[in-house]
Amino acid sequence: MWWLTFAGRLFIGVLFVWAAYSKLRNPWMLFAMSVDSYKMLPIWGVEFVARTLPWAELVLGAMLIFGIWVRWAAAGTSALLVVFVIGVVRAYAEGLEINCGCFSNNEPLTKFTIVRDATLLVISLAVTLLAFRAHRRARRSA
Repeated sequence: MWWLTFAGRLFIGVLFVWAAYSKLRNPWMLFAMSVDSYKMLPIWGVEFVARTLPWAELVLGAMLIFGIWVRWAAAGTSALLVVFVIGVVRAYAEGLEINCGCFSNNEPLTKFTIVRDATLLVISLAVTLLAFRAHRRARRSA
């Protein structure tokens, strides 16, 4: 099972680094417009998310890639993905015709976005569960 955890954490880690890069290479205000289009946060919350989320994605992704605090990094990515899935489902259900903001500013919010983010959440939850299980086993054998 270690290889499944390894492959999953690399996959999620690379995607989080890629998502962070796609946001950080542009002025933060472009991502702020995507965040604001969800109509879920006050303006100060939009600014906070737009300025900090890409850095959090970058750090969590790098932690997964390099195997640093895997349990907590995987739990962090899972928590973010829960929020992302809730946001995209809510926006889609309300019929908002917006850009997702996930990987670029040109990505429309569609059913595919929901399926993709939900699939990533399942993978991240599996990595989290496997990482915590492996840690528990290691502690028992020590």
